[in-house]
Amino acid sequence: MTQMNVVEITQAGAPEVLKPATREVPAPRHGEILIQVAAAGVNRPDALQRAGKYAPPPGASDLPGLECSGTVAAVGEGVTRWAVGDSVCALLPGGGYAEYVTTPADHALPVPAGLDMVQAAALCETYFTVYSNVFMRGGLKAGEVFLVHGGSSGIGTTAIQLAVKAGARVFATAGSAEKCAKCVELGAERAINYKEEDFVEVMKEVTNGAGIDLILDMVGGSYIPRNIKALALDGRLVQIAFLEAPVCELNFAQVMVKRLTITGSTLRPQSDGAKAEIARALEENIWPMLTAGTIAPVMDSTYPLAEAAAAHARMEGSTHIGKIVLTV
Repeated sequence: MTQMNVVEITQAGAPEVLKPATREVPAPRHGEILIQVAAAGVNRPDALQRAGKYAPPPGASDLPGLECSGTVAAVGEGVTRWAVGDSVCALLPGGGYAEYVTTPADHALPVPAGLDMVQAAALCETYFTVYSNVFMRGGLKAGEVFLVHGGSSGIGTTAIQLAVKAGARVFATAGSAEKCAKCVELGAERAINYKEEDFVEVMKEVTNGAGIDLILDMVGGSYIPRNIKALALDGRLVQIAFLEAPVCELNFAQVMVKRLTITGSTLRPQSDGAKAEIARALEENIWPMLTAGTIAPVMDSTYPLAEAAAAHARMEGSTHIGKIVLTV
């Protein structure tokens, strides 16, 4: 089989610019594996790429799709860990909206026992992002106060579970009573409906004025100065996206007086080595919890690959709770 079904971005624009097409099946290069895709996760960066606001890194496929699950169909030179027929889930540089995709072998992980391929497709982009930013970059420790904005998103539902397991006091913001209830169900001590309450005031109250040790934010814009106000002494703000805006006016006197750390990252442009390091940390520290069933991806909905446009519309409507997955 040399041809495969894919979904490509025909031009920059709304979800309907995603169209089914056919392409050549890619061949794995040195250090890569070829995966026969069972399912692919849908993520915000896919929508940004579709809108023309997030170009793939050099050498990556122009097809959207940053994570998948499936079966190893071929291995490139130098690959020793994986063999044809192995079940894997993987972080991808792009190309997941397809029947086959290549990725560095070190960015693949075994499908955790007890999870099906649809659940496994929802793991990598989210877990790599959350683990690297909350723990490796943000340094969250047991007993600290942690707030995640967008608590009902794929990132949020994962961050809540991992932070609870780490022994932190966990809080989240979300935009409806149903979403807030889900955050609490996952272990958040309190979920704040941002349409009805001010998270700065609520967090001041629940911490007796001490503030938040670590905030994971994907909103940006007007949230940034409010985050700064809500942080505790030596608090950390980790920025991973900008649903509102990447710019704001900020009084840095507060940053100095409170000895704050402001940091952030995006996953896709990082080196293959950096991603492989995150993969090793996840397999050692997080995969055993997935296998034991003490944490699990929160699933919203699935769509056939050819209906990727509908999946994007669902995500951008912001009514979903958890992950949206395309089935191949």
